[in-house]
Formats: sequence, structure tokens, C-alpha cells
Amino acid sequence: MSRLQLALNVADIDAAVEFYSTLFDTEPAKRRPGYANFAVDNPPLKLVLFENPEATGTLNHLGVERESMEEVEAQANRLEAAGLTLDTEGDVVCCYARQDKHWVTGPDGQRWENYVVLADAGAELEGKSTADVAVGDQASAATEPVKTGDGGCCGGSGNTSTTEGQPAVVPDGGAGACCTG
Repeated sequence: MSRLQLALNVADIDAAVEFYSTLFDTEPAKRRPGYANFAVDNPPLKLVLFENPEATGTLNHLGVERESMEEVEAQANRLEAAGLTLDTEGDVVCCYARQDKHWVTGPDGQRWENYVVLADAGAELEGKSTADVAVGDQASAATEPVKTGDGGCCGGSGNTSTTEGQPAVVPDGGAGACCTG
């Protein structure tokens, strides 16, 4: 089942997780430092939260999570045939997952992604807070913030490290996770 994705910037990840867990009567499917995502069954929704208190707005980006690469490719073909320009990213690490995706920009500048999750990334960070990572506990001692600021995977500019200057946590082995804050 495909589902709509809504990605929000939030000031306090813990307060946001508590609120959305209550609102949708479900716990996060994934929780990382400064990041959480929910796989809501009813209504079908992928809700993604990025702790980013400096953000000037709450909307981070929009998207559609697809079940297969074939669905992503079919959407890409359909959109290109309609004359839209796509920014394609293959096998990128974004939002603590390996993904294949493409981006399109709406008439008012909203970035939309069509994507499929290929594998999890950063699993050793599950349930840790940004503070846990900052104090350098043994499980995450090799993590290091990375800043690039040219749009990143959740901005669709071809950079897979950050979104608009949001730091990415890069776990052991270099598998980065963009879109974290």
C-alpha cells in the first residue's frame, strides 16, 4: 500500500512524539536522535518529524512512500511524460533509510518525493536522543555531525547529507542519515 508522507519540522521531538502518538494512537515506527517517523494505518500516512527549532515553518517536505521500485519508476515515467522535471536520486541514505527516489517541485515551491525504502540505516541509534549522541555514549561514539546546507536529500538538491543546513548523524561505516536536526 502506498501512503502519503507529511514531513514536519518540530521544536521539541519528545513533545511532538507524545502528541502524534496520542493523535494517531500509534507509537513511532522509527526513533532516532532528533527524528521520528510513524507508519499510520488509518488514515494511511507516513508522518516524519525532524527536530528543527530554528525552522521558519513547520512543513519540511511532502511525499509518497511506494511499495516498490517499479511504482517509483512508473510515477517518474508518468510525471516526465506530463512535462515535469524530476530530480532523481538512486540508492541514497536519507531519513535513516536507504532509498531510491525522485523529487518534483510544485508551483508554489513545495518539494514532493516519490520513494521506496530499500533498507534501514542507523539502527544502532534507535531510541537515542540527540543528547545521548552528544555525550558520546559508546554505541554512538563514532558519530559526527555533518553540515552541508545545499538542500540535501529532503530538499532534493542531490546532496544526501542534510536538508537546508540540518545536521546529519553519520553512524559507523559512513551510512549517513539526512533530514535529522
